Amino acid sequence: MGGGKRFAVLLCAEDSDYVKKRYGGYYGVFVEMLAEEGETWDVFRVANGDFPDDGEIGNFDGFVITGSCNDAHGNDVWICRLIALLNKLDSLKKKVLGICFGHQILSRALGGKTGRAISGWDIGVTTIHLSSSSSKLCSSLKIPTTLSVIECHRDEVRELPPKAEVIAWSEKTGVEMFRYGDHMMGIQGHPEYTKDILLHLIDRLMQRSFIPDLYADELKANLGKVEPDKDAWKKLCTSFLKG
Repeated sequence: MGGGKRFAVLLCAEDSDYVKKRYGGYYGVFVEMLAEEGETWDVFRVANGDFPDDGEIGNFDGFVITGSCNDAHGNDVWICRLIALLNKLDSLKKKVLGICFGHQILSRALGGKTGRAISGWDIGVTTIHLSSSSSKLCSSLKIPTTLSVIECHRDEVRELPPKAEVIAWSEKTGVEMFRYGDHMMGIQGHPEYTKDILLHLIDRLMQRSFIPDLYADELKANLGKVEPDKDAWKKLCTSFLKG
């Protein structure tokens, strides 16, 4: 790739065999959504202890934190290291986009609180409402203020960091998106997911007894009803990360 901007995916999940085979892992899913010609995209498997060195952080224009099976309110060694890294990135005013677990851990690193969602699991295609403060951004990108996104989470941001602003909400989740300054943004949903990834995840959650079989069947039956607004999410994420 050319000598354009350089980005890093901070991978917080183990790739399933299915996602590896179909997309080249979750890194491949993010690159498919966000990468443009001339850019360099690297991956650090932070959940396995693979972190960027302090000396190379400055070489990146932005970072994306992925989803995870782990809890953002946990204190695993790699999670504590990730929090320290996010604090460094904040002090350097690096662009950081957090997705699902990434959204929650970013909030925690900046002083917010996360925990189990009061309303339980949110799995499927959810309608989220962008706040009035986002209306300028939406009109400049020519995207609607109500968007559908794939969700798969049972944790949530319970309390925002000081100086952070809620920029989207849904009926189930009060903080679907937040901004912190001009350089950090969290999204609770999965703009990068396809429906087949979600179907695969529903099966995995059912096999591991995280969700009952009947609920899994109901989720699958409802999945065909609404399409996620993938193009609008792509515009929103790339304009934040690269703007």
